[in-house]
Amino acid sequence: MTKAFPYHQDPGHGWIEVSVAELQMVGLRSNDFSGYSYRKGNRFFLEEDCDAGVFVEAYKREFGEAPAFKEVHTDRQHWIRDLPSIHEMAA
Repeated sequence: MTKAFPYHQDPGHGWIEVSVAELQMVGLRSNDFSGYSYRKGNRFFLEEDCDAGVFVEAYKREFGEAPAFKEVHTDRQHWIRDLPSIHEMAA
């Protein structure tokens, strides 16, 4: 069964939300991503243009199928934009 990951969107951008454990499950670490993705505790928010694709490809290699996504949309600037970069220490 394919897991559905939250796909957060605002009017200008989007991010896939994954946990540290989910990244490790597909063999990825924070250093595999650009500074345009964000982190809150043990949750990563992978920007849609490049970093999300890295995760999707790793997921497909591990499980033989692409992950599913559950869209979460806001008409305002998303709070994710205020988080520290994925490469900064977690708060």
